[in-house]
This record gives sequence, C-alpha cells and structure tokens, in this order.
Amino acid sequence: MSFGDRLNQGWKFLRAARWPPQRVLLSALGVTGCIVAIRLAGLLQSWELATFDQLIRLRPLPAPDDRLVIVSIDEPDLREVGQFPIPDAAMTRLIQQIAQAKPRAIGLDIYRDIPVEPGHQSLRQLFKTTPNLVGIEHIGDLGGPNIPPPPVLPKPQIGFNNIVHDADDKVRRGLLYFSGHENQEARQSFALALALMYLSQEGISAETASDQTGFLQLGQTIFRRFTAYDGSYVHADEGGYQILLNPRGPANTFRRVAMTDVMRGKIPAQVFRDRIVLIGYTAISTNDFALMSYSSNLLGAPLPIPGVELHANIISQIISGAKGEKPMLTSWAEPVEWLWILVWAGLGAGISWKLRSFKLSLLALLTAILAIGVIGLWLLIQGVWIPVIPPFLALTGAAIVITAHIARSEEELRRSKEFLGTIINTIPDPIYVKDRLHRWIVLNEAFANLLRQPREALLERSGYDIFSVQEAASFHQYDEMVFTSGEAHQNEEVFTDADGVTHHTETKRSLHRDAAGNVFLVGIIRDITQRKRMEEELKRTAAELLRSNAELQKSASRLNHFANHDSLTGLPNRKLFYEQLQQAIQWAADRHQLIGVLFLDLDGFKEINDSKGHNVGDLVLKTVAARLSGCLRGSDTVSRLGGDEFTVILPAIPSAQDAARVAEKVLSTLSRPFVFEGDTVSVTTSIGISLYPNDAQDAEILVKAADGAMYQAKQHGKSCYKFASSHLVEGL
Repeated sequence: MSFGDRLNQGWKFLRAARWPPQRVLLSALGVTGCIVAIRLAGLLQSWELATFDQLIRLRPLPAPDDRLVIVSIDEPDLREVGQFPIPDAAMTRLIQQIAQAKPRAIGLDIYRDIPVEPGHQSLRQLFKTTPNLVGIEHIGDLGGPNIPPPPVLPKPQIGFNNIVHDADDKVRRGLLYFSGHENQEARQSFALALALMYLSQEGISAETASDQTGFLQLGQTIFRRFTAYDGSYVHADEGGYQILLNPRGPANTFRRVAMTDVMRGKIPAQVFRDRIVLIGYTAISTNDFALMSYSSNLLGAPLPIPGVELHANIISQIISGAKGEKPMLTSWAEPVEWLWILVWAGLGAGISWKLRSFKLSLLALLTAILAIGVIGLWLLIQGVWIPVIPPFLALTGAAIVITAHIARSEEELRRSKEFLGTIINTIPDPIYVKDRLHRWIVLNEAFANLLRQPREALLERSGYDIFSVQEAASFHQYDEMVFTSGEAHQNEEVFTDADGVTHHTETKRSLHRDAAGNVFLVGIIRDITQRKRMEEELKRTAAELLRSNAELQKSASRLNHFANHDSLTGLPNRKLFYEQLQQAIQWAADRHQLIGVLFLDLDGFKEINDSKGHNVGDLVLKTVAARLSGCLRGSDTVSRLGGDEFTVILPAIPSAQDAARVAEKVLSTLSRPFVFEGDTVSVTTSIGISLYPNDAQDAEILVKAADGAMYQAKQHGKSCYKFASSHLVEGL
C-alpha cells in the first residue's frame, strides 16, 4: 500500500472526529422540532400551566383595587341569621343598607330564582326599584344545571356565573359573553355586567373594536378573544367569548366587610359610595370556592378562593384594562413561540459546543435557565404570557445532545488519531497533522525525532510552544497560506531542534476536509540539511573557481598588455602598432578611405641621455608619449617603436593636408620645453608622413616610406615634417 493510500484510509477514520458548528444549528432545529411536537400533543400543557401559576405568584402585587368591596357572608353571619339559604327578608335589608350608600353597582353573587320566605315580595319589589343591582344566573349548556336569574330583573341587570375550568380544575380564563344556542342572543357575564355598569358613569361603553376584528372594545383597550392555542393551551375549548385572566392577587386581596356588620349599620356609607359592592358567600359550608393561579403552592394543596372574590378579580381586570391601568394578558403567535424555543435550543447547543466542560456548561445552563424564568416573569408583568417550560427543555435537551455527541466524537477522534498515528509511524519521512488552531493533533516518531522532542510533548501544542518566535512565525505563515488558499504548497524552512542543531527542511503542505466539514493540514517533511551543505560547498567551490578565473584573466590581460605595449610609456609597441595598422588598412580599403602614418624621431635625444642621464631621458619619453596622446584624436593610434621613435596612425583622413595639420600640431606640442625638478629640457622632433593608398598599400612599405621621409626632415634641418616622395617609395 502506498503512502497516499494509507493516508486516505486514515482520513476516512478521522472524518467523524470533529463536528463543525453548523451542526449546532441542526441539533437546535431537531430538538426544537421535537419539543414543538410534544407541546402540540398537549404533553407539556400541565407543566406550562403550573409554571404560569408560579410566575403569577412571583409578580409584585399591585395596590389594592378600592373600587370594589366584598360583603362576605361567612359562617358567623350564617349563624347570626340562623337560616340557609338566607331568607329574602334578610337579603332585602342587606341590599337596602348598601343601596342607601349610593354605590355605582351592586352585584348579588347569590342565586335568588326561588322564594326564600319570609320577605320574598319585599325582595321582588327591591329588585324592581334598584337599577344598579345585577343578579346572577347559571347557563346549563356548559355542563351544569340551568339556574335562572331573579325573574323580575331586566337583561342588562343579569349576568351568568359560568366559569371555565382547566384540566386541573383551576380558573385561568374568564367568560365575557356566551350564547347557549346558535341563534340565541349572546348573554353577558356577571363580572362584565357589573364592570359595564361602573364604566358607564365614566363614559365608557361596550363597542366593536376599531380594527375590524369584531372584538370587544372598552375605552382604548381591545379585549381580544381567547383561541384554542393561546398561551400554553393546546386545543382548548374556545367556546363563548373568553379572555385570559390576569388576576390582581390571592385571597383577601379585596376589602371585605361582614354581612352582619352591614345590617347593623356598623359600616360607614363612604365604604360603599361610588364603588362596586359584591355580595357573596365566603363560608366554607357553602362550598362556593374556586381555584385560580394564586391558589397554587409549591408545597401542599392549592388554596381556593371564594367565588365572589374570583368575580372581583375579573371585574377589576376589566375595569383596569378599559381605563388603561393594567395590560390585558396576551401571548405570542405560535411561529414566534417556535422561534423563541429555537433560540434557547441554539443557546444550549452553543454552550455545550463552545465550553466543552461539564462544570462550566452546567453553570452556564443554570444561568440560562434562570434567564428564561426572569424574562418570562418580566414579560408577564408587561402582560405577555410566553412559554417557559419548552425553552427550558429545548435548552437542556440541545445541550445534552451536543454533549453526548461531543463525547462520542472525541472518542472516535481518539481512535482515529491512534489509527492514523499507526499508519504514519510506518513512514520514514517526518509527518504531522494540524488542526485549524495550528496545533499538532497527529504526528509520527520520525517528526518527533527530527525535533528531538518526545511525541507526547508536541501533541496539542503549536510551533510557538517549541520553536523560536521567528521560526514559529514562519511556519505559521506557511500553514495559514494553505488553510486560506486551500491549495498545496511546498516550502523550504530552517529550524533549530532541542539540541540546538539547525536543520534545513522541505515541507509539502496539503489540506484535507472530512465529511463533517472539518479542515486539517498534513505536512510531509524532508530533511535537506545535507543537500544544503553540499550546495553551499559547491557554491564556495564555484566562487573560488570564478576568483581563480578572474585572476587568470587579469594575469593574461596584464601579459597581453605587456606583450603589446611599451613598458616605459604604456603606448602600443611595435607588434601592436603593426596589427592596428593592418586593421586600419583593411578597414580603409573596404571604405576607400585615406590613412596617414607619421614616423617621429626626437631631435637631440642622445645628447639629453648623455648629459642629463637616462632617468631624465625616460621622463622625456613618458612626457612625449603623454603629449602625443593628448593632442590627437581618440581614434588615432600613438605607438613607440623603440628608443626615441614614435609612430602615429591617422585613420579616415579626408586629405594629405589633414595629415600635415596633425604634424604641425605635434611639432607645436613637442616644441614646448620640458621641466623636470626645476631643470628645463627642450626637445624637438622630425616627422615623416606616408599615405595609404597613395604611397603604398602594404603596412611595412608605408612605415618604411614614413621612416625615409623622417630622415629627409632631419636632413632638412629637423623640427619639421616631410611627406614621402614618389621616388623614395619606388625605391623601397
């Protein structure tokens, strides 16, 4: 099996070892779907309603509503009357006593559909003459007996006493209207009738909502009708016109006065004036009690409240809502609730994914659970009932799912690392695997040996923990280049191992992605230290060869210079002169040009040597050479043939007159005295001139012709020039 096959096989085991964060969302969605399905099946309703009750109890209690007063009929009152039901005469006296105080409304929360002698006629007459009195009935269509209202009361003064019980027998919803049959006119509840009677004196009456929904509107408040899935309810009975109850407080929240105290005149009239007065039983023996949210206790049995106080809570809610004092209880639409649950599921999954510590995750989850409760309580105070149990279950459920998967993934990762480590340990080249945090997660023994470190000391660590800052930064840069581009790269690097030895390496980096989307970097290293040393040796050898070659070339150049130049003046010597003259002749022949050759011989140079010495003679020769070079063109060639003889090649001259002008210039230049260390020496020269091709076409003949002309110049008196004559050239 090749290395590539082994590596691919190892990656197949490693693919499931890491779980990308996008799976957190998938887990949250899955858990949310399960929670919503369980909720829609109604399996969470009892928990949610119980939680709602506890949140209701945790709310700060508002100030007592002094618009309502309850005239309670308790056990001592029944004993005082001595009869049950209370006779109509006693009831008449009680109502008259209250009516004299001029309350806005009187609610008789006692069934009076049949006479209770004595005093029935008096009570009937009182009903007729008390327009702010509201009687009560019970509509049999809700499953109970049909108990009619007092027969003499008109419809506006009658309200039904039906209440809606949940599965746990608690009342969390109130009925405002109800119609027993499809075509029957809707009847108002006892609480609504009293509230409307109270509000009518403040100019507030029942209207149809302005938002075209058909709901009841009192003042600026719309009393939205309860639906089967409001709050935590699932497929609840939504018959009649129901609203969610937002009770004011537990038992004894409203002011109570005893019936016997009222009948004896012990209660001041201002207690009842301009208020709603409710008359009802509070005696345990009458069994007129109900359970509501405030009845719940964490420990022990729930505490019921009298039915008359339940009505007081509903009346207070209607009046407070109509006057904008207290929000009506509402709930979110179902899609919003599902999103709310999803958010907490995502948070639970995210906490477990990020922290990966049981203790830290537990602490964070407890904090999140507390946050759910606080948010739920705060919104309930604002009048919004949101789910609390579903997000709690989603939070913990998603956290458990992620925690379980992380545990399983880490175990799979451990096994995959072991398997991949076994594979790469069979390969002699150093190999490592890094995660996205640039940590070594898998490496073979060859890599550990290269770094001179135990393998256990390298795992889960980065280059900054092992190498110098500069080396680690270089490795990090190359790794990040591969992570960013996704393309394989091969780079040369230098690092120092634990023993202080510097290594040159060549690393091929490539990226691998598992099925879950996790990205890993695989590096295969080759130690090229020996190769680098050999390259350095070769470079040094090549450099030495280059230096030797340069020196040889320099020596050859010097030898060539010595061979072709005069050692004293540095001018071209006889050999180089003839080579250049031959080249000039060839060039002139191709272009039909004239060439002038000047042959110079210093006049009286032997006397200078004899009288001044050879040192001065040499200085004269050097100076002559310098003056000749300085007064001629750059294309002209000045040579020293030997002794005091000099030659000049004048290429590409237009005519013989140009050669003559050059000769005159030379004579003038050399005629100036020479001063050497305060001693003045005068030297002149005689010049012979020959022309190509006029005088000759051969270099040797041209030089001899110029030489002959020079002798003619000397015979003519020296310090002058002469052209080669035709007979002279013919004799050569």
